[in-house]
Amino acid sequence: MTLSLIICCLWVLASAVVALLPMKHQYKPGFTLLLAAPLLIIWIGYDYGWWVGLIGLFAFGSMFRNPLIYFYRRFRGEDPKVPQ
Repeated sequence: MTLSLIICCLWVLASAVVALLPMKHQYKPGFTLLLAAPLLIIWIGYDYGWWVGLIGLFAFGSMFRNPLIYFYRRFRGEDPKVPQ
């Protein structure tokens, strides 16, 4: 197993631990994990090929869909709290 997969497995374990925390304690580590994920996906894509990176990208989008939708709505100038 390569170093990129080992670090990604640790990222998954860390995200599971963060998910168990109370909501008020999830923001800082969750944001850090959110920023680290694209770098890890690129690293895995570099080591194993673009299709594996694409699978990782879809998994990332599925896992962080609510924060990504929130930031997308804020970027567009919409009210992020109102579902459309």
